[in-house]
Amino acid sequence: MFLTLDIKDIDMARNLDMTALRSFVTVAEVGGVTRAAGHLHLTQSAVSMQLKRLEESLGLQLLDRSARTVSLTPTGEQLLSYARRMLILNDEAVARLTDDIYEGEITLGVPHDILYPAIPPVLAAFAQRYPRLRIQLLSLPTRTLKEMFARGECDAILTTEETMDDGAETLQTLPLIWAGAPNGTAYRERPLRFAFCRNCIFSPIARARLDAAGIDWVSVVDSASDRATEVAVMADLAVYVILDQTLPHGIHPVPSGAGLPALPDQKINLYRSKSLQAEVAATLTTLLRDSYARLNRPAIAAE
Repeated sequence: MFLTLDIKDIDMARNLDMTALRSFVTVAEVGGVTRAAGHLHLTQSAVSMQLKRLEESLGLQLLDRSARTVSLTPTGEQLLSYARRMLILNDEAVARLTDDIYEGEITLGVPHDILYPAIPPVLAAFAQRYPRLRIQLLSLPTRTLKEMFARGECDAILTTEETMDDGAETLQTLPLIWAGAPNGTAYRERPLRFAFCRNCIFSPIARARLDAAGIDWVSVVDSASDRATEVAVMADLAVYVILDQTLPHGIHPVPSGAGLPALPDQKINLYRSKSLQAEVAATLTTLLRDSYARLNRPAIAAE
C-alpha cells in the first residue's frame, strides 16, 4: 500500500509561525501579554496580533481571556509542550549554523591503512552537524602524525601502535593479518615475496616474526607509497600485513593454513589537542569511537 500526497494537500498544510510560538510561550511563562511584550521588546498590540494569528491558523482557542489574567486553555497547555521543544530545536539549529565558534578548520590525521571503512561515515556525519567547520584530512604514517601532533600541527590524530602514550584513548584493538590477492599463490613462494612501503609501521614487526620462524623473505616493492604495495599484492606478486577489517577491495586474508607466523594485535589510538573546542572535540570523539567500534569481526580467511 502506498501513500500519495497531492499537491493540493501541500498547499493546505498548516505551518506554525516560530515568532508567534515564541510570543505564545513567553506569555504563558510570564503570565500576561504586557509582561511578554517587555521581554520580547515588542509592543503589546504586536504580541496580541501574533497570538491571534496563531489561534486562527490552528482554528483553536489557546488563551482563556475571560479572567483578568491570561491563562491557557487545555488545548493551549498541550501546545505549550510542543512549542517549547520546537523553539529549543530552532534556536539550537540557528546557533549551530551561524555561531562563529563552529567556523574554521580542524586538522585530522589518519594513517592510510585505517582510513577505510571507518573514516568516510565520520566525515559525512561531522559535516552534517558542523557545516561551517571544515576538516582537513591528512593521511600520513603514525610516526609522522605523532611528530606533527607534538608540534601542534594537528588538532586530532589516529595512530596504530602496540601501546599508547599518555592522553590517548584506544578506540579499537585489531589483529595484524597476512593478506594477498583473492585465490592468490604468492604466500606459497619461498623466499616469501613481501611487499611493504618504507614508512610502514607494521613491516618491522612482520619481518621479525618471519626471521624468528626461519622463513626466508624478499622485498618486491621499494616505494614510500602504500598504494604501490597494494598494487603488488592485488597482482599476486607478493603478500603484506594489514589490520584485520581494514582490507581494501581486491585484497583478502591469506588461507589460515598458510604456515605464516602469527602477528600481534595493534591498537587504534586517538590523540586530541586540548585547544580543540570542547563540544566539537566530544562530537568528533563520539563519531570516531562509534565508527571504529564496528570493526570488531574477525576476518574469514580463504581455505
